Amino acid sequence: MTDLSALTDLIRRDAASRGQTVSKLGYFCAPFRPSEGPFADKVIKVYRGLDDDAALDRLARCHDDYVAALLSADVPMPGTEFHLLDISGRRVPVIVQQALPADSLMRPLMQTGTRDETLAMMQAAGLVIARFWHWAAGRDERVGFHPSIRNFAIRGEEAVFFDTFPPLIHYSREEMGRMLLQFSDKRLMRLVGPLMQARVTGIQEEWYSPPETLVGLVGSACRLRPEFAQDYLEWGRGFATAEMAPWADEALAGLREPPRLPGYWTGFRKLLGLQGEPNV
Repeated sequence: MTDLSALTDLIRRDAASRGQTVSKLGYFCAPFRPSEGPFADKVIKVYRGLDDDAALDRLARCHDDYVAALLSADVPMPGTEFHLLDISGRRVPVIVQQALPADSLMRPLMQTGTRDETLAMMQAAGLVIARFWHWAAGRDERVGFHPSIRNFAIRGEEAVFFDTFPPLIHYSREEMGRMLLQFSDKRLMRLVGPLMQARVTGIQEEWYSPPETLVGLVGSACRLRPEFAQDYLEWGRGFATAEMAPWADEALAGLREPPRLPGYWTGFRKLLGLQGEPNV
């Protein structure tokens, strides 16, 4: 049982005393891992609070439902809890997650691995993607998945997924577009984003498309290791046909050449200083 009083005290402390900041480049927050104490084996993710209590309560319910959905889809995950804590008179969403070893994060492993090692990691991540979408097929609720390389760790031969925010379940396309602005940790995004709401809303499209999640995985790998791009494309085509047959035609169309990020998203990333580091 999580000691919420101790967790609140931890978050209230000066950022310099929190411990190791796992990533400073996340879109929604900068997760940290305490260096000592009862949460030393956890990663803490603190998000922006809202003045809308009903919206926060709905967020909590949706997050619980999303974690349950991922587990139902046999997506390997570390233990994950969601809490709404009172921080300086404001309710703040906080995720507490079992920490994964730093040397298990997929992105740095992809950067240093051999061709065969990186292809094995792609296969592990691909199997998680395929399992999720086969589970989600035909379900009534709107549910998505963001299986980017930076959101996986590799434990043995298994890919472990750890990104549960925002919870990609129940929210409409328009609601999710607004959430991308409401909860952005980047003040510039909150100021400039509303002027480009349609483009911001479009960021989520890949997360709700089975073929695009696979194409996105391959595209990220090609950008990380361009010397293996043709190997990754070949792997992606074969994987789409063998493991994601219902969506194979669309995936194959996106794998004719190394996939590129949409221009508006690369523009946002440069504007905000996001370079795709692990967001654990």
